[in-house]
Amino acid sequence: MIYISQLQRQQIWDAYGRTIGRVHDFLVNGNDQNHQRLVALIVGSNPQNQRFIPISQVASLWPSITLKVSKDRLQAYQPSGKELALIDRLLDQQIVDIEGKRVVRVNDLQLARSGDNFLLTGVDVSFEGLLRRLSLEKVGAALYKLFKKSWEPHVIPWDTVASVEHDDPLRLRVSQARITTMPPADIAAVLDELDYHTSHALLEGLSNETLADTLAESSSEMQVALLSHLDPERAADVLEEMDPDEAADLLADLPDLTSEQLLELMEDEDAEDMRVLLAYPEDSAGGIMTTEFAHVPSNMTVGEAVEFLRQSPDAQEDEVMFYVYILDEEERLNGVVSLRNLVLASPGESLEKWVDHEVIHVSPLTDQQEVAYLVAKYNLLAVPVVDVETQKMLGIVTVDDAIDTVLPTAWKKRLPRFF
Repeated sequence: MIYISQLQRQQIWDAYGRTIGRVHDFLVNGNDQNHQRLVALIVGSNPQNQRFIPISQVASLWPSITLKVSKDRLQAYQPSGKELALIDRLLDQQIVDIEGKRVVRVNDLQLARSGDNFLLTGVDVSFEGLLRRLSLEKVGAALYKLFKKSWEPHVIPWDTVASVEHDDPLRLRVSQARITTMPPADIAAVLDELDYHTSHALLEGLSNETLADTLAESSSEMQVALLSHLDPERAADVLEEMDPDEAADLLADLPDLTSEQLLELMEDEDAEDMRVLLAYPEDSAGGIMTTEFAHVPSNMTVGEAVEFLRQSPDAQEDEVMFYVYILDEEERLNGVVSLRNLVLASPGESLEKWVDHEVIHVSPLTDQQEVAYLVAKYNLLAVPVVDVETQKMLGIVTVDDAIDTVLPTAWKKRLPRFF
C-alpha cells in the first residue's frame, strides 16, 4: 500500500529522468464511488502557477513518481470542479467512520494501484499515521518495540467513511446519504462530536423525519443546541415529526418566546397537542404522556377491529403500539386488549371476548414515580391517562418515559424498544 505522506512534496520525473517539479496534491473524482480514482497530480504550491498532470500519464507513484511521457509531451488536465484535493481537503479533517459510528481525524490516506488506475482505498486515523507524516515512523517503531507494543496503522476503508466538511457541498451531499443509514442514536452521537459549523451543515441535509428521530435520541442540552441551528419554520416541521411527549419536553426547555413562536408555526392540531402537554407539570403523568395511541370502538368483531386500525390515523401515528384501547362515543376508556391477542384471535370472534375491562390507569396529575411503580408492579408497557371528571382518555405513558425518574436519561435511551 502507498500512503499520501510518502508522496507529498516528492519530485516528479519524466520518462527520461528529467525533473518536472514537486507534487503538491492529488485530485480524485467520482464522489459516489466506493473507491475514488485519482485523476490528476497537482504540481507546485503556488495557486497561480500550478500545473495539473493527468493520472493517465503517470507510470508509477512509488518508490518514485515517474511519468510515461517526456517533459515536452505532457498534457494538461482540466479540472471540472467536481474533484476533491486529498491533502488540502482531507488531511487533518474530521470524518465520520460509518462502521465505527464515531468522528475521527484523518492522519494519512492510503492509496492502491488497480491496473492502470490509482485508487483512494482508506483513511489512516492512527497515531502511527501521524508519525509517518512527521517522518518519525522509525522512531515510533523503535519506541513501540521497546515497550513491546505492536506497530499497526488503523486504516478505515474509504467506503465506510463520510467526509463532513461544512464548506464542501459536493462531498457533504454524498456523506449525508451515508450518515442517514446510521441509527438515529449513532447520528446523535456523531453530531455531539462535531463543531458548530460542521454539525449545522450536516443537519441541513437530514430529512425532517431523520432529524426528529435523532433529536429523540439526544440529551436535552443537545436537543436545544441542534434545534437552535434551524430556522424557525423548519424547527416547527421537525417538532411535528417527533412524538408529542418528546416534542413537548423539548419545547419546555426552550425560552418561552421561542417556544411560543414555534407553536404558532406548527399545524393547529399538533400545536394543540403540545399546549395540552405543556399545561401539566413535567414530572406528572400528563407531562410525560403521549397523545398518540391506538383505539377502537366497542361492539366489533376481531376482524372489524383490525380493519379499523388499518384505516385509523391515530393508530398509524402510534409508534409504540402494544395495547389497543376500547373507547365509547365520548372517548371514555372502557377496556383494553393486547395487540398479541388481537392478532392471534379468530377474525370472526367478538372483540368483547378478549377485552380486559379492569384497566390500570392514572390521572394526568399522577406523579411520575407513581406511574413508574405501577409499570413495574403490573409489568406494563404503557399506562393510559384518564381525565378524572370526564373519564375521557387523554393519552398513554410508555414504559421508557415512566422509568425516566428511576434510570438516568442516558441509560434509558439504551433500552431496546420492545413495542
